[in-house]
Amino acid sequence: MNAIHIEGVSKFFGPIRANHNASLDVEAGEIHALVGENGAGKSTLMRIFAGLLTPDSGKIEVNGVDATGWSTGDAIMAGIGMVHQHFMLVPTLTVTENIVLGVEPTKTGMIDYAGAVAGVEKLCRETGLVIDPNKKVSDLSVGEAQRVEILKTLYRGAKILILDEPTAVLSPPEVVELWTVLRKLRDSGGTVVIITHRLDEVMEISDMITVMRAGTTVERIKTADTTPSKIAHAMVGREVALSAHRRTVRPSNAGATILEVRDLVVGGHRMSREVDSLSFAISGGEILGIAGVEGNGQTELIEALAGLRPVESGTIFINGVDVTRKVVRERRAAGLTHIPEDRHRRGLILDYSIADNLVLGDHAEYSKNGILDFARINTNADARVKQYDIRPTNHALPGRALSGGNQQKIVIAREMGRNFSVLLASQPTRGVDVGAIEFIHERLLQARLEGKAVLLVSAELNEVLALADRVAVMFRGKFATVLPIADANEEVLGEYMVGSRSASAA
Repeated sequence: MNAIHIEGVSKFFGPIRANHNASLDVEAGEIHALVGENGAGKSTLMRIFAGLLTPDSGKIEVNGVDATGWSTGDAIMAGIGMVHQHFMLVPTLTVTENIVLGVEPTKTGMIDYAGAVAGVEKLCRETGLVIDPNKKVSDLSVGEAQRVEILKTLYRGAKILILDEPTAVLSPPEVVELWTVLRKLRDSGGTVVIITHRLDEVMEISDMITVMRAGTTVERIKTADTTPSKIAHAMVGREVALSAHRRTVRPSNAGATILEVRDLVVGGHRMSREVDSLSFAISGGEILGIAGVEGNGQTELIEALAGLRPVESGTIFINGVDVTRKVVRERRAAGLTHIPEDRHRRGLILDYSIADNLVLGDHAEYSKNGILDFARINTNADARVKQYDIRPTNHALPGRALSGGNQQKIVIAREMGRNFSVLLASQPTRGVDVGAIEFIHERLLQARLEGKAVLLVSAELNEVLALADRVAVMFRGKFATVLPIADANEEVLGEYMVGSRSASAA
C-alpha cells in the first residue's frame, strides 16, 4: 500500500492552471524526489496534499484512506509535516517555543516550559538534529532554522515529511547532516518527499523520482535506473547543459580594474566586524567567485558594496570613482547592478505586478513630468517576459502568483537588463530549475564576455568552479584564500570553508 496516492488532481488559480491531472505514488519507507521546472506545479501539489489548498478535482489517499479536500489540521493529525522553502518561524521566540507552538505541554493548567525543553532535547537526540532549545530563532543560522522546522513537524508526530527545496540555503556540511537525518527517518519507516532542482542531490538521496512538467506528471522512475541528463530532459522536454563552460575568449578591456575594494570593514549584530579589512579588485571580463559557509560575511559584503549597509571604514571604487558614501541610486548610475540573495526581502514587492517589479528602482526612466508611462512599462515587461522566459506570461499578475524560480527570473531580468559595468550576483540560481540555471549561467558568462566585472557569491561550489576565473573563500569576514580557477577544486575549497586550512597553508 502506498503511503501517498494522488490521482488526477487539477488546480486552477483564476485563469492560471497550476496542476492538471497530476498524480503521485510514494511507498512507505521511501525517499521520493519530486522534480520539475519552476512553475511545474510541484509545490502546489504538495500544498494540496498537506491541506493548505483544496483541489478542483482529483483524489488523494494517505495509507489507503481518502483524504481529498482535507484541512491542514487533518493532515497534521494524519502525520503529515511540510517544511516550506521560506521558513515559518517566529524570530522573537526560542527554538523550543517555536517547536511546541500550538501544542504546548501543560502542567497544573500552565505551560510546562521545562517539560517542553526536555521533549525537544529528547527529539534532538533521537533524530541527530542538534540545536540549543533555549536559543532565539533570530540568532540562528539558516541551517539551524531549517533544523527547527523539521523538528517542529516531527514533534507533532509526522510520519510523512515533505521538504520544499531543503538544501537551497545550506552549506555542504549541513547538506550531509540533513541526508543523515532523512535516511534515519526512512530506515525507521518514515516517508520523505523532497521537492528539489538539484539533480546531483536527487541521485544521491532519493529512491524514486517523479517528474512534473506544466502541472502534469510526465514520468516516474527508479533513481538507480536513470541519470541527471535523462531527468533534466524529462523536466524541460529538451537537452539541457548541466554545467556551464567558461569561454577562454576575453574582451578587449580584460585586465582593466573596474571594481576595487580597499580595507573594507563592515559591522554587524553577530560580530563586531562581519567584513574585516577586506581588499580585492575585479577587472573587466572577469568573474570572481566567492565560496564559503553562509554566515561568514558574504551577505554583509554584498550589501555594503550595493549601498544597502553602512561601511565603517575602507573604500569602494567603481571605474576609479569613489562610491563608498554614495546611495544605491548613485551607485547604479556609476554602473553597479545587484542580484540580491533574498528575492523576497530585497528583490521584489510581491503584491506589485510583474511589469512593475521589472522597473523597480527605474521609475524615473519610465516617467514623464512625474507621471508613470504605463505603455512603456508594459512594453518593457512584454520584452523581458519573453527574453527571460518568465511564466506565466501575463505581466499584470502579482509577483506572489509566480513560483520562486520565476520570481528570481524577474529579478535577473531587471538587474541584468540595465546598462552596467559591475554585477553583484548573490545566489543567482537559488531555487531555480535546471533550464533556468542554464539560462542564468549563459547570461553571467555573456556579461563576462562583454567586459563586465562580476562578483559571484554562491553556496553551490560546482557553480563557482564552473563560472569563476578566480575563487575566494570567505571565512570569518576575511578571504582565507584567493585561487586561480586552475588551482581550485571542491576538496581544497572545502578545507578553507570550514577553517581546517588557513591562508598561511595556501
